[in-house]
Amino acid sequence: MSMQNAIKSITTTQISQKKGVEKITMLTAYDALMAKIFDGEVDMILVGDSLQMSFFGGQDTLSSTLDSMIYHTQAVCNGAKKSLIVCDLPFGSTTTSHLALQSAIRIYKETKAQAVKLEVGFEGIKSIKMLVENGIAVMAHIGLKPQFVRSEGGYKVQGKTQENIESLINLAQDIERSGAFSILLEGVRAEAAKQITQSVKIPIIGIGSGVDVDGQVLVWSDAFGFFEEFKPKFVRQYLKGAELLRQGVRKYVEDVKSGHFPSEQESY
Repeated sequence: MSMQNAIKSITTTQISQKKGVEKITMLTAYDALMAKIFDGEVDMILVGDSLQMSFFGGQDTLSSTLDSMIYHTQAVCNGAKKSLIVCDLPFGSTTTSHLALQSAIRIYKETKAQAVKLEVGFEGIKSIKMLVENGIAVMAHIGLKPQFVRSEGGYKVQGKTQENIESLINLAQDIERSGAFSILLEGVRAEAAKQITQSVKIPIIGIGSGVDVDGQVLVWSDAFGFFEEFKPKFVRQYLKGAELLRQGVRKYVEDVKSGHFPSEQESY
C-alpha cells in the first residue's frame, strides 16, 4: 500500500468533535493542483460556487451549474486524499427538497466528496432533513448568502438587529435538529456570530463573521493574493501570489527573448 493510500481522510464526525476543542480550518479549491497543495494542511476543502467568480471570471455565483460543480469536485478529489471535501450545491439545484436530493445524489455518485453545502433559510430545513435521511452529509450556509444577492439587493452584513440575531439563532438550532454536521456562517457581525456559535452543538465555520466561531474559511485566491480586483475587509492576504507569479512570467519571457532559456543543461 502506498503512503498516499494509507492516509485516512478526515470525516464529518471528526469535524463535529472539534467544536470547543480546536479551531477548524477550511480553504476553497477548484482543481487538483491546488487541492494537492492544501491537502492535509487544512481540515476541509470547499469546492465553492465562488469558482464562478474567481475561476471563471463571472460577476456573481448564480450562473454556476451542477455539471460544473461536479467537474471541479472530481478534480479536487483527484488532488486531495486527506482533507474533507465539501461540494457546493449551486443556485437553482435546490429549489425543492426533491431536486436538492437529486442534485446531492449526483454529487455523491459522480465524485468522492464527503458532504454537500447548501445556502438555506427556514424554507431549506425540509431539504436538509431529506438529504440527511438519505445518507448525505450536509453543511448549511446561513447569514449572507451569495446566491440571494439579487433578491436581497447586494451583499449585506447580517446580525445588526436583535430580531435578525434571534432569527439566525433559531435557524441555526433548526439546522442542528435537522441533522446537518456543520454550518457556514457568512458576513455576520462578530458579536452576533459569537451568540449563534454558542447556541448550537455543531461547528460554525465563519467567513467575515469574527473570531468567536469554531473555524474559518477563505477563498484561496483572496487569501493568497491571486484575486487583485479588490480585497474584502474580512480577508487577510498571506501571500502576494499574483505579484510573485507575474515576476516569474516576466523572467521567463526575458530568458526566452535573450536566448538564456533553454541552456545547454536544459537541452537534449
